[in-house]
Amino acid sequence: MIRIAIALLFLGTAASAQTVEDEYGTLNPQDTGFGRVMSNIDNGVTDMTTCATGYYITKSGRHEMARKLFENCANAGYTGAMTWMGQLDNNGLGGDYDPDAAAAWDKRAADLGDPVGKFNYGLNLLRGHGVAQDPELGRAYVDEAASDGLKIAKRLQESGYDPNEVTPDADEWKYAPLF
Repeated sequence: MIRIAIALLFLGTAASAQTVEDEYGTLNPQDTGFGRVMSNIDNGVTDMTTCATGYYITKSGRHEMARKLFENCANAGYTGAMTWMGQLDNNGLGGDYDPDAAAAWDKRAADLGDPVGKFNYGLNLLRGHGVAQDPELGRAYVDEAASDGLKIAKRLQESGYDPNEVTPDADEWKYAPLF
């Protein structure tokens, strides 16, 4: 009898806690979780917490959802979201493999002073991946990222700017000359 009462109480609470949207607004809106984050994005909310959640979304394999979130956050000026858009485009996650778009996102973040954007764009220039190869300019971007304190940029400097030092061999197929 007690179990039945507890079950009925639980069902009654669950039913009353459902989100309901009508002409008066939203009753019991979702407060947490990916659903809430994406609701924020759908409603134009691009605060730091919402944008940072994109990391967990993409790491969970929901790349299309992450792409939507990061693109909105990048367009709102979050440079970390720009570098994540570059990563998604460079790996064909949630969209097509697009090295040109990846390099453009990295350049945008670099131009706004983001050390990861500087490093990534420098690496793009060193390889000629998504942009015309320009080793001198690539080294300059990497040097800026290193002077900003980015350890992987310092590691690339110490290797004589050898991209193989900082990227896995499994990615070499991407960077091979096309002809």
